[in-house]
This record gives sequence, structure tokens and C-alpha cells, in this order.
Amino acid sequence: MNIRIYVRASTKEQDAERALDDLREFAANLGHHTTEYIENHTGTKLERPQLNKLLSESEHGDILLVESVDRLSRLTQHDFEILKQRIKDKGLRLIVQDLPTTHAVINATDEITGAVLSVVNNMLIDLLATMARLDNEKRRERIKQGLERAGYKPTGKKSDTAKHARIKELNAKGLTKEEIAKAVNCGVAT
Repeated sequence: MNIRIYVRASTKEQDAERALDDLREFAANLGHHTTEYIENHTGTKLERPQLNKLLSESEHGDILLVESVDRLSRLTQHDFEILKQRIKDKGLRLIVQDLPTTHAVINATDEITGAVLSVVNNMLIDLLATMARLDNEKRRERIKQGLERAGYKPTGKKSDTAKHARIKELNAKGLTKEEIAKAVNCGVAT
């Protein structure tokens, strides 16, 4: 059996490895070999490179270890059902570090206890995945409202790909943000 640790952050600017040490320690206490999958990718998309790699490399009986349900999913209900089926088809046991009832399944002493814990865990995981998706939707709506209140109006204007290519080119040459902005005639934020 292998413990497959999955950590995720939404953007490249965020630290996907933030919880990795805690998860390594948690896995070490279980005493099994670990494999780590680290990615910066939105949890609102079903197709994620490292998650797909984890699922393809997994074997029946392996453990999928995540810090919390929202690190695994901020998916729509439909897509979460697909992900859960993929996990089930691979024979993975999902352990969520901050959901202690999922830990108890490992040590269930009899079939009845294990079955009851599975039902409880499935319900809790579904609930937490739904809450993670709702939290994400609320956050996006608040950002949109804040931008509107600040007077931001999307123009529908296409991005200037030539300008962006030039910015990347100058960045690769090691120029500072200020030097690039001046050379390309744009703001530092761009």
C-alpha cells in the first residue's frame, strides 16, 4: 500500500507545498511508503495534471491523503461525482487530515464499524466539497461586486498579445518591472 499525498494551490503565486510537511508527518505515523503530487491548479476544474497522474499511478488499496476537502475539490456537484467515481474505481481510500472520521476507517476493527464510518465520511466529504464550491462562488461574486463598486468596467477589449510577448522577452533578459514598463509604455501592473 502506498500513501499518495496530494497538495494543491489555485495559482502559481500561492504555496502549494504549505501543508506538505504536516501531511508527510501524518503519513509517517501510518508507516507506509509515500508518493507526493504537488500542483498549482484551480480546484474548480476536474482535469488537473498531477491529480490525473495520481489517479493513473494509484493501485487498489492505496490511500489518497489530502489536507482538507477543498484542496481536492471545488468542483460542481456533477464533476465531483465523476471524481469520486474515479477514486472509487481505483480502489483508493480517501483520508482527509482535518476530518478525523476519515482516519478512523484505517483502524476500524470490524466490518460494521467500517461500513458506518464509510457512510458518515461520504456524507461529510460531499457536504464539505459543496461548501468549498459555494465558498469559491461567493468569493468570486464578492470580487466582482468590489470591482463594480470601485468603478471597474470590463471593456471586452482583447489583450495585446504582441505587448505581452515583448514584456516576457524583456523579463527573460532580466530587466526590472519598472524598466520593462517604461520600454513597453505600460503600467507596472501590466
